[in-house]
Amino acid sequence: MSAEHLVTMANDIANFFHAEPDNAAAVEGVCNHIRKFWEPRMRRKIVAYLRESNGHELSELARAAVEKLADTDPAQAPQTV
Repeated sequence: MSAEHLVTMANDIANFFHAEPDNAAAVEGVCNHIRKFWEPRMRRKIVAYLRESNGHELSELARAAVEKLADTDPAQAPQTV
């Protein structure tokens, strides 16, 4: 799956949570959704996109959620070969 498609998906999820009046709860909601429903490869790819491009195509809410994901998701740990 392309990074562009993942960005679109993350922004769509963020649009759903945008109605949440508590921004921290909205960020948590987006982050939890991605953590629960995206496979580790998808999560790694969106975090890599954020790190490489500063997430310029992500909405503010989606970017905050992916930043939180990068800090809290065990799938983001360095890969050993």
